[in-house]
Amino acid sequence: MHIESTEIDGLLIVHLDVHGDNRGWFKENWQRERMVEAGLPDFGVVQHNFSFNASAGVTRGLHAEPWDKLVSVAHGKVYGAWCDLREGSATYGQLVSTEIGPETAVFVPRGVANGFQALEDDTVYSYLVSDHWSPDAQYTAVNLDMVDWPLEPTEISDKDRLHPQLADVLPMPPRKILVTGANGQLGRALRAAYKNAAHVEFATRADFDITAEDIATARPWRQYESIINCAAYNDVNGAETDRAGAWAVNATAPARLAAVAAENNLTLVHVSSDYIFDGTRDIHSEEELASPLSAYGASKAGGDTAAQTAPRHYVIRTAWVFGEGNNFMSTMASLASRNIEPLVINDQRGRPTYAEDLAKGIKHLLDTGADYGVYNVTSGGDAVTRDEIAMAVFIGMGHDPAEVHSVSSEQYNTYRAQQAEEDGQPAPAVEAPRPAESTLDLSKIEATGFKTSNWRSSLALYLALLES
Repeated sequence: MHIESTEIDGLLIVHLDVHGDNRGWFKENWQRERMVEAGLPDFGVVQHNFSFNASAGVTRGLHAEPWDKLVSVAHGKVYGAWCDLREGSATYGQLVSTEIGPETAVFVPRGVANGFQALEDDTVYSYLVSDHWSPDAQYTAVNLDMVDWPLEPTEISDKDRLHPQLADVLPMPPRKILVTGANGQLGRALRAAYKNAAHVEFATRADFDITAEDIATARPWRQYESIINCAAYNDVNGAETDRAGAWAVNATAPARLAAVAAENNLTLVHVSSDYIFDGTRDIHSEEELASPLSAYGASKAGGDTAAQTAPRHYVIRTAWVFGEGNNFMSTMASLASRNIEPLVINDQRGRPTYAEDLAKGIKHLLDTGADYGVYNVTSGGDAVTRDEIAMAVFIGMGHDPAEVHSVSSEQYNTYRAQQAEEDGQPAPAVEAPRPAESTLDLSKIEATGFKTSNWRSSLALYLALLES
């Protein structure tokens, strides 16, 4: 068995091994492990259909369906024809045709129109598909007369006769990408990365609540290709008292999304965190096991692990994100603009992440089809402590970095307690523990050909945009 490409991108001819003797023949029409290894997509078969044609000359098509399929012949021979009707395809309008017998199968990608003509009486045409038939399925089609059929067509349905010419075809739109948490910093950066991409659906919590129990039926998932989960419970201190809330969003919901992805052959992109580590290593690689210090970190570690159960997954570990919205950089910039001199801790070290870099990294992995797995994605540059970042912000705002007062985490908590006592307020809760070292190793994502910006140059751009 071997597979060959065609002039239509993704349309594959499969040459099957047929074993025959005086009793007849036998073939493996679908053998997932061997065929995927040979280059056929693992397209998630859910339905098996047959078409019987009583006489030679029966002609059907050309229909483009919203699912992938593998066609073959169980009895007789047919002449198959395919035309690419996929919106934006590099091979749009290309026609491929060939004779198919029991020794041949053809993988037809979603949106490539399929037609065939029976060359013998009592022909049985078989096809496996990646979605269940539905009366609501959106098809497109092109007229049969674009094909030079070997026989004079004897039977054609009225519907097939009326299919439009290629110039009048409404192309098949691509499968969708769902972005959850679309109003957060990363969600907004992804809007910019996917600007004018009609197939990307940006969903806020009101549009799509990842904690809902019915997410398995919330969308026609077989018409999606990916879920990018940006939704998260990000209140690190609040998670210490609202552990169930943090776990619901950060762990249980990703587990449900992973189940949806596995069931529907989707790619799940899930954003994880440096907080899944205890910070005892100088740099964190993708192979390091989770060792969270806080309730928030534990919930993110749960989601990190759950997302990896999806066969097609990119788990993105990142740290200290800044972009459009509230973040450490915007807080420091606000303090500088109001001439407030903050206390900033000096015992947490890492590398900040510009949201634009994070969005571009996710898009890069999806666009290039990089190996599935866990990837660290932050901006590049030197690893620094929190107080050094604050000083960089103050410099960028035209202030003296000495206005930032460097303290340890213990000193910071003591100061907060003293301030509350002086103000007659209840003692504040102690800050949730953070990892002392949050620097993530970027060698794996860089090996895929992706290069992030230096966080310092991105900070300068960010501050300029913030001021404007």
